[in-house]
Amino acid sequence: MNRSKKHWICMATVCFLVFSLWACGEPEDGDDHGVVAGEGEHGKPTLYGSGWEEPAGKADAMQGRPGLPVSVDDSETAVWEVRNAWEDRDTTEARQAGLAWEEDSGLSWEEKFQVWVESMPAIDRPGHGETFLLTTPFGVEVPAPALECAELAMFLRIAFASWYGLPYFTEALDGHRQRLYFGHFGIRTAEGRYGRMANFRTQYNDYSDQAAAILAGEADWPSDPELARRSIPGSFDDAQPMIGPDANAGAYFDRVFLNKRVGYFLMMQLTYFGSVNLADPVNTFHVVPEATRPGDVLLHRWQATGIGHVMVVMRAERFGSGAAMRMEAEVASGSMPRRQPLWENPVSTRRNFTNSYAGGPGYGQFNGGLKRFRAATNIDGRWTNVVPASMAGDYLPATARQRIEERPSRYEDLLTELQPTEQLQAMAGVVEQHRAHLRSYPASCAARTRREDAFNELYLLGEELGMTREEIDETYRTTEDYVFAELVYGQSKTCCWNSTTPTMYQLAMEMNQEIIDAAGAESCPDLVVFKGRADGGDGFEVFREYAAARELGDAWVAWSADETCPQANVSQDTEVGHQWTPFCSLSLGEIVPVDPEDPETTVHHVTNDQVYPIPDNDPDGARSPVEVDVDGVVVSVAVDAEITHTWRGDLVVYLVFDGVPVEVKRGSGWEDDLILDEIVVEGFAGKQARGTWELWVVDTMAQDVGQIETWTLRLTIES
Repeated sequence: MNRSKKHWICMATVCFLVFSLWACGEPEDGDDHGVVAGEGEHGKPTLYGSGWEEPAGKADAMQGRPGLPVSVDDSETAVWEVRNAWEDRDTTEARQAGLAWEEDSGLSWEEKFQVWVESMPAIDRPGHGETFLLTTPFGVEVPAPALECAELAMFLRIAFASWYGLPYFTEALDGHRQRLYFGHFGIRTAEGRYGRMANFRTQYNDYSDQAAAILAGEADWPSDPELARRSIPGSFDDAQPMIGPDANAGAYFDRVFLNKRVGYFLMMQLTYFGSVNLADPVNTFHVVPEATRPGDVLLHRWQATGIGHVMVVMRAERFGSGAAMRMEAEVASGSMPRRQPLWENPVSTRRNFTNSYAGGPGYGQFNGGLKRFRAATNIDGRWTNVVPASMAGDYLPATARQRIEERPSRYEDLLTELQPTEQLQAMAGVVEQHRAHLRSYPASCAARTRREDAFNELYLLGEELGMTREEIDETYRTTEDYVFAELVYGQSKTCCWNSTTPTMYQLAMEMNQEIIDAAGAESCPDLVVFKGRADGGDGFEVFREYAAARELGDAWVAWSADETCPQANVSQDTEVGHQWTPFCSLSLGEIVPVDPEDPETTVHHVTNDQVYPIPDNDPDGARSPVEVDVDGVVVSVAVDAEITHTWRGDLVVYLVFDGVPVEVKRGSGWEDDLILDEIVVEGFAGKQARGTWELWVVDTMAQDVGQIETWTLRLTIES
């Protein structure tokens, strides 16, 4: 059995440690709590970076700079009690079993943080793709929260630190350039409590003495109704449907923290800290590529202030050693508008690591790239964020600009690369991920840009496979790509608008579908791109009028600048210079049905019950065919399948038709069969249904075997 599988078995042996807490009121949402914020980031009043630069001497740089005295832990502002140090291995509590480690593991708390992140399994994500299942020491398992990207990284670090009594703080400057500290001791300056921030210890309650009873089933989970009704201040988009239909971030925090003080503290930390603060070397340190670990954060920074992108490393597996060592990594990230973290496959992850924004040439000055949280440590009676001594070999000084800027090219060699055909399908999945985000937030310019970045990768891969740009577009483009065309961010007011909805997406698609249908097969119409226009209103009157005509006027949300928006007064949005094949040169206009009012469709089921053994660690895999002998246009496709295997995490399942494979499911977990129940497969809508369809299953790792038992193709066809 390989090392990865042994690790999964270890992680399956989980014992739970706990503590618990309770809370009362807080100032109303919208209160700035006396904070004088810095520049906006995604509309958040983000604090400024600290301005600290690492000293040239390695020892001084690793130690960081002294913060508040440890005596602040006894103040009324304290959020949780510190019992442990990040480097502890042999204390009584460090020797106990925990979330993803066994008794007497010998791991430091830093290493335990890494294995906890690695232990959280991937699960299906509503809409498209996968997210992860959050595991807690309380026996609570819940899908990951919907957060902005930097918020996700801070949430995971704070959650772990608070559960296990570990010191934590990050620092920044406010608008008056006053040094602020957000940590286990509360929210403070060197003089005391900052502004009107809470006295967490006295305002909110702690139920940690009930932890054992809760684990034993002798007590119910305590809820703080005030926390549960809260949203992250200033938010319109922190809904947490995995908790309940009306739940926001406060309800999620109420569910996963027995210490309700932590929930209230997170409300403030996530409000005022962003990617610029995580890039700050006073809070995180650069990591050499070879030391990539789960729990690390990958930052894309293309500017000194303002927005960036933060991804959490969820998996990092090594193959070989020395100069021949290779890795495969996977990341997950939130976004703004807030979303459940999207777990990205190795191909997409590789693109993120090799992107120049990840601290590459010309961008190293912005402190992007692979980072790791510094560990708060008591040094001479003051809390100081340090690079742990055990990680000295992983540390890359911020002053080593050339080595920082070489990391993306190093990842080009270090991260394994799939065969071009596999890369093609994985990148098509990335395209679909960004489309899925647009279906919830149709104004998102970031999703449009990332979709087109993925298409540029598809074009390059297509060249390797002898496919022209037109053939790639014919295979992978959909009408929605043209309706939600990429816009120039600084010249388009749409890009500041985060409060758009799935209904607005559907209205835009239906309007364009009616335009296509009215034009008929003999002509190609001009599509109405979802963007601002000089129309005498807010720029979106054509869509508003269509919504009203459909008696859905109340569902249309007026344009608003939901984030920092210097371009708010542009008269008309600007599209980028598109590299795609023009819409009218493709067959999309005729054949893609988009939610027709009264579709005349039929559903066809075709099953293959023949058993097909899956060859072990073989890229050719096993292929099980079915024949569709009816004519018509494919509206939707779904797959049922039963696949037995001794290690389902080895498997990747594709549906193949007309020579095009599309990923259906990537196995996760360990010893169990892989059952697919009406998994919807995107990418085949509009094709003629007749022909041979194949379920293609590939085993990607050695030592475990299985077979395709049976599968059913479910086609909805419009005749």
